[in-house]
Amino acid sequence: MSRLALTYLKNWLTDPGRKPMVIRGARQVGKTWLVRELAKETGKRLIELNFEKNRQHLTFFESNDPNVILKQLASSLNLTIDPDQTILFLDEIQVVPLLLSKLRWFAEDLPQLAVITAGSLLDFVLDSHEFSMPVGRITYMHLEPLTFEEFLDANKKTQLVNYLQNFNWQEPIPLALHLQLMDLFKEYLIIGGMPAAVYSWTEQNSLLKISQIHHDLLGTYRDDFAKYAGKIALSHLDDLLVSIPKMLGDKFVFSRVNKEIQTATLKAGLTLLCQARIAHKVFATAGNGTPLAAEVNDKFFKVIFLDVGLVSGMLNLKLDKIHDILDINLINSGGISEQVAGQLLRSLEPFFVAPALFYWMREQKNSNAEIDYLIQHGNEIVPIEIKSGSTGSLKSLHLFMALKKLSRALRINSDLPSIVNVKTKTHREEIEYKLYSLPFYLIGQIHRLLI
Repeated sequence: MSRLALTYLKNWLTDPGRKPMVIRGARQVGKTWLVRELAKETGKRLIELNFEKNRQHLTFFESNDPNVILKQLASSLNLTIDPDQTILFLDEIQVVPLLLSKLRWFAEDLPQLAVITAGSLLDFVLDSHEFSMPVGRITYMHLEPLTFEEFLDANKKTQLVNYLQNFNWQEPIPLALHLQLMDLFKEYLIIGGMPAAVYSWTEQNSLLKISQIHHDLLGTYRDDFAKYAGKIALSHLDDLLVSIPKMLGDKFVFSRVNKEIQTATLKAGLTLLCQARIAHKVFATAGNGTPLAAEVNDKFFKVIFLDVGLVSGMLNLKLDKIHDILDINLINSGGISEQVAGQLLRSLEPFFVAPALFYWMREQKNSNAEIDYLIQHGNEIVPIEIKSGSTGSLKSLHLFMALKKLSRALRINSDLPSIVNVKTKTHREEIEYKLYSLPFYLIGQIHRLLI
């Protein structure tokens, strides 16, 4: 499979100012494959040490001198190691977190050696480490599941990928092509973006096999819960896991998870799931300006899952059941559409930016309002509604635009692309703004198309 992250890593590899790379992402999103493929395509020798499989590898790093470390590795592996032609890959580094502090010596004393580290539960370490991190001497890359465009590319739909990447407002999309893309997007809803599932779909085209892979992946995450032991009961984590798909699109309420468990316990459990990147919070923010994170209200948030395919598996959604549903917003009461939109929005920013999701809400008597997502586009805030229907049904959006005095908004739906000038009146005043409407399959092109 071709992944955009591979191009990013290739550019990093040839950067004269390259620093050791730390890849962050959930288990099974393709971190190890990515590094192996990088070495394969660039012709570099790969020295791969997996600390989860062999913790004794740590003894090679007792020295702070990278040249000594490399000499010891060469002796052990019976290799002649040329730093300029080698990638040193330290996998599952969260098992030996102190090793992260030693990356500074590679950056300072052996910069010609490409060093990559990765770890599925790395955020646990970074949240509570007691050692000195090599600030300014490492760089991060955040890896998510495959995007829809990567899904198309894996299925050898390269011309469709080129079409999406070059779509412009001046050339209307033919209805037949639009319907084809929507059908493929429905496939993506069921298959998702986990590499194992996508690869299986391209090779076997078996929904039964996809279901097995999804359940195996969920089983892997449940097995990982044992690694959180001592922090929270495994059964509580499982309660949270199965509750997330049921509350997609809604404010996350802990009492809906299990009324018998204390809220503080469930809060701690959700934090663990988010640190493992199995779940992602969508933070409520005032949305008055950039950065959006500056005005977050910690009391209110929604939660999405790592991958829409896993969610579909947990909800027992079937491709043949959703194939004839023209409007994706009608699936699972709109929860799936918010899940997949949030998942794809997390992949809009460069790989070095930690993904974050935001929304806006107002709770007032007889006047509740909510905007599904807010994104930063350049220096402006753009509200996003995941909604079908006429502009007259966008009451929350009209209110938000009136309050924030913004000039444009975005709607994601199952219709053909369009741009309309909205003129309406709220209870406050008359407002006018430009509304961009994009089909789900163009979410990856949002920043380019917000002209």
